[in-house]
Amino acid sequence: MIFRQITHDDLGCASYLIGDEKAGEAAIVDPRFEIDVYLDLARYLGVSIEHILETHNHADHVSGHGRLAAATGARIYIHREAQPDYEHEAIDDGFELEVGQVLIRAVHSPGHRPEHTAFALIDRGRGEEPWAVLTGDSLFVNDIARPDLAIDEREGARGIYRSLQQKLLSLPDSCEVWPAHLGGSMCGSPGMDMKISSTIGFEREHNPTLAIDDEEEFVAKSISKLGPQPPNFKAIVELNKGPLLTEGAEVLPLAPRQVDQKRSEGALIVDARTDQQFDDAHIPGAVSIPILSAGFGSKLAWLADRDQEIVLIGRDDEDGRRAARLAVAVGISKLAGFLGGGMTSWRQEKREVARIERLPLDQLKERVDAEGLQILDVRELSEWEAGHIPGSIFEPWHDIDDLPEGLDRSRPVAVVCGSGQRAAVAASLVQRYGAEHPIHVIEGGVPKWERLGNPVEMTSP
Repeated sequence: MIFRQITHDDLGCASYLIGDEKAGEAAIVDPRFEIDVYLDLARYLGVSIEHILETHNHADHVSGHGRLAAATGARIYIHREAQPDYEHEAIDDGFELEVGQVLIRAVHSPGHRPEHTAFALIDRGRGEEPWAVLTGDSLFVNDIARPDLAIDEREGARGIYRSLQQKLLSLPDSCEVWPAHLGGSMCGSPGMDMKISSTIGFEREHNPTLAIDDEEEFVAKSISKLGPQPPNFKAIVELNKGPLLTEGAEVLPLAPRQVDQKRSEGALIVDARTDQQFDDAHIPGAVSIPILSAGFGSKLAWLADRDQEIVLIGRDDEDGRRAARLAVAVGISKLAGFLGGGMTSWRQEKREVARIERLPLDQLKERVDAEGLQILDVRELSEWEAGHIPGSIFEPWHDIDDLPEGLDRSRPVAVVCGSGQRAAVAASLVQRYGAEHPIHVIEGGVPKWERLGNPVEMTSP
C-alpha cells in the first residue's frame, strides 16, 4: 500500500495520494490547484492516477480536480449532494472504491457542508478494519470544522455533532486520523494543531470539543468561537462546483512604467516581500502581504476585490510567479502581472517610494508616554476583549477599508497585533488610506506588552 500526505503550507491544507504499488493504481483525495506534485509523485512511485475523490466543495481554496482529470483522465467522485456542474460519479454513504488491495469507503459526515464525506481506508492485505480515516473538514487534530460556511451555523454544528458521535467516533481507537487541514487554516479555530495526524482514541481523550456529550452544549460551544466569515468563500465554492478549471493563470512581467500605469488605473499593488523590506521602501499605496509567512493566499483573499486588477511585487521574478500561484489557489485570478526584476527595478529608475517606521514593542510605552501616540489594535474581537492597551482603537486588520474611525491622519499611529505579523498588513493599509505617519510595532504585540508589566483593559463580550 502507498500512502502519502501532501501539505500546502500557505493555506494549511492537506491532500492525499493512496495507491497500490503492485496494481500500479492510485487515487488523489482533495487535490490542490497546483497538480505537478501529484504527477511527479505518481511517476516516481510507478502508479497511474485513476481516481480523484473530493470530501466536499471546498470554501477556502480552488480544487485541482479539473486540471488533474485533464492531465490523467481520472474519474472524479463526490457525494451526490454536492451537485457539481462537471462530469463525475455521485457517491453515497458506504460507497466503496477498490484501488488494488486498498479499499476506500465513503463515510457521509455532513455538518461543515451537507455533502461532506470522510473516507475510511482499509488495507485488505493486513486486515478488514479501517486503519485510517481521511476526515476532510469534520474532525481535525485538537479541533473540529467550523459549521457556518454552507448553512445556518446551529444546523451545521448539529450536523457535525451527529457525524462525529454516530460515524467517526464509532471507528476503532487505533484508527489514524488524517485531516484536510492543519493549524492556520480558516476552516477551523485557533485551537487546531499543526500536528499532521492523530488517532480516534487520542482525539476522543484529548480533543476538548469531543468531550462534550450534550448536543446543545456542543452547538453553543462550537458557534461561540467562530471567527468572521471569509469574504470570498461563496465564490470559491461556486468555482469548485462549476465547470472544470483546466488551466492556471499565466502572469507576465511588467516594467516599472507599466506598473505605475496600472496603479493609476486603480490596480491593487500587493507587495509579497518581507515586512522589513516593505517598511524600508515600497511603492506608494501598496499593501504588504509577506509571502515568506504562512497565509499569503488567505490574507489576499480577505483584502482583494475579485473585480480589481492586482499587480504583484516580489524580491525577484520567482517571487512574483509564486505569489500568482498562491493567488489563483484562492480564486483570485484577475492578475495584471508582476514587477519584472522585483523592487530593485523600481528603485533603479528612481521612482517614488514610501516608508513605514518600525518600532520594537518594548519601546512602545516610552513613545506613548512621550508623544501620545495613537494605538490601533488590529487583532480579532476575542483577543481584544481578553485584554487590550488602554486608549487603543480597535479594528481587525481584514476590516480596514478606510482610515479607522477615531484616528487622526496627521498624528503618528502605532499599529499593534499579537506578534507583529498582522500589524505589517494593517500598517500598510492605514497608510494606503491616508495615515501620514504609520508605525509598525514589531517584535511582539499586546501579550508581550502585558508580560512587560504594562496595563491592559478587558472588555466583557
